[in-house]
Amino acid sequence: MTDPSTPGTPGNTADLTLRPLDPLKDAELLHGWVTHPKASFWMMQDATLPDVEREYMAIAAHEHHDAFIGLHKGVPAFLMERYDPRYVELVGLYDPEPGDVGMHFLTAPSDVRVPGFTRAVITKVMATLFADPETARVVVEPDIDNTAVHALNEAVGFRASQVIQKPEKRALLSFCTREQFETAVRERESAI
Repeated sequence: MTDPSTPGTPGNTADLTLRPLDPLKDAELLHGWVTHPKASFWMMQDATLPDVEREYMAIAAHEHHDAFIGLHKGVPAFLMERYDPRYVELVGLYDPEPGDVGMHFLTAPSDVRVPGFTRAVITKVMATLFADPETARVVVEPDIDNTAVHALNEAVGFRASQVIQKPEKRALLSFCTREQFETAVRERESAI
């Protein structure tokens, strides 16, 4: 049996924390993450450092969009964005329900593979979003070709709804209710 407090255990979030992103102080760090080949679906491969600063300054200034740096044992390791889909990303592309919250996440590039780390990150992100009692459902819109993230989304309870056309990509609109997330976490923990 695997110990769920072990860092490589899928879904372990014990060593993960979040802090608000500082667009100026974190820009250089983020630039390395979003332009890395592993982040191709982030669509910022050719971004300059000033481009990244501008992007995250705009997010910080937006009333309905915010960003956080995720830490693993105090070291920056992932990015989380939260947005209100009534005003950002999905305006006019679906009918939002009360309590819908949009989400993006990106793990930092690393030469060392830690089994289960990305699943732990998405689990932490979802738990953070559902910690707000107003959040009823999380909405994501990953690129239709990003099969790795589709599998991660499904592992935490997301259900695909439909393919939508965004200005920058064809996306798989997917939803996860609080109950779906809690069920997925319970099932994973009972399998360990």
